[in-house]
Amino acid sequence: MAPFPMRSFRKPSFPDRTIDIREEGAQPGVKATEAIHAAIVKAHAAGGGTVLIPAGDWLSGRITLKSNVNLHVAQGARLRFSGELADYRPAVFTRHEGVEVMSLGACIYALDADNIAVTGRGTLLGPEDGPVKRQMMTQDVVERFVPLDKPVAERVYEGQGGAPIFLPMFISPTRCTNVYIEGVTLEQTAFWNIVPVYCDGVVIRGVTVNSVGIPRGDGIDIESSRNVLIEYSTLNNGDDCFTLKAGRGRDGRRVNRPTENVVIRHCLAKQGHGAVTVGSETAGVIRNLYVHDCVFDDTDVGIRLKTRRPRAGGGENLIYERLRMRLSGKMFRCDMLGSVTYVGELANRLPARDANELTPFFRDVTIRDVVVEGATRIIHVTGIPESPLTNLLVENARIRGELLITAADLRGMTLRNVQIESQSPELNLLDARGVLFDRVTFDVPGGRVQANIEGPESGDIRFHDCRPARPVGWRTDAYQEP
Repeated sequence: MAPFPMRSFRKPSFPDRTIDIREEGAQPGVKATEAIHAAIVKAHAAGGGTVLIPAGDWLSGRITLKSNVNLHVAQGARLRFSGELADYRPAVFTRHEGVEVMSLGACIYALDADNIAVTGRGTLLGPEDGPVKRQMMTQDVVERFVPLDKPVAERVYEGQGGAPIFLPMFISPTRCTNVYIEGVTLEQTAFWNIVPVYCDGVVIRGVTVNSVGIPRGDGIDIESSRNVLIEYSTLNNGDDCFTLKAGRGRDGRRVNRPTENVVIRHCLAKQGHGAVTVGSETAGVIRNLYVHDCVFDDTDVGIRLKTRRPRAGGGENLIYERLRMRLSGKMFRCDMLGSVTYVGELANRLPARDANELTPFFRDVTIRDVVVEGATRIIHVTGIPESPLTNLLVENARIRGELLITAADLRGMTLRNVQIESQSPELNLLDARGVLFDRVTFDVPGGRVQANIEGPESGDIRFHDCRPARPVGWRTDAYQEP
């Protein structure tokens, strides 16, 4: 059970009706878009059913699902998508990196549908080389490129005359209810892989995603959707693996739809920038996330939170339990500043800014019952002075890392019953307040912890029943302001 109220899930049912795409004229080696579309329309008109992609090699343009239709990709089927822009026109309503636009949408797309599925043991292959990839927008970040003062219907990007487009996602049901994705393998995506947008009631089970080497090749991105279960899935990605998003900046605030009530369980994250990442599009707020009984193997960051000063919103009530990690990077990374490339001078920590509607937050993060076999650093927090990371709890953990903790702009961090083995003895805290080390064992060189405390906001830093009892030069159990 999730530690927050959440709907129960059930496997969707479809009428006992199967339409083989070959019945509609599909032939191997010939583009089958029209035949697949005809089969979907026929099944939908009849009240629902299954559209079968049989074993063999198939080629298609964009596929649009309709209510009560299960697209079943049989074992031995390889469905490859076209790289030609004409196969993704006309432009459809979609969201690109948190900004609403009219563009290519997704290879498998649905809008305002109910009770839809993509199932089977077959393989889906992303767009071939062609204009779809060559004309992707590279001029600027999306929120500066898209004129946000225009109505969404006028933000059209479909590549006419060589104009830039936004890359299609792989599978993206949009404004849908009761979505089920099971069993399929996704390879060679052009962009993000499985991306429910504005959906309610999503189950993703037993999928395999491979996109190593593909920039922005995220595995699963839950975008402004609610009541989501992800289980028994393996992601191996060129960017983040399991990702939660909720819109970017001013356009995300205009829409103001959260991602909430998400459970990720019994999953494997392999290569990727972050195993489970919250952000960096956070405008509608990501809340009520429960990740449990998962393995992160050779991922960069295990638990990753990221946002930016003008991204708005944030994340809260984020719970991670019973995880095992072997990482090439950090166990926990929270970054609220970002880079100059994306946000200009707002990436500078100081001066502190006045809080406004675009000021993001992260709060109430729990990490419990974890084993970290290796990491470069255990905890690395980069908050912002006007909105520090608030209330981080790490409890019942065994962690091996090269470096200990570096945290700036933090309010409330507790490590309780934690065993740490590190090659460095240094704790670095900048403007950190309300920090408690409770029954923490530090296995560090020389058996001596070195605490480097800076910043006028630092204070109330305590060590209780730790080994060693306190850092070098620590006069009492608590650190107070000078």
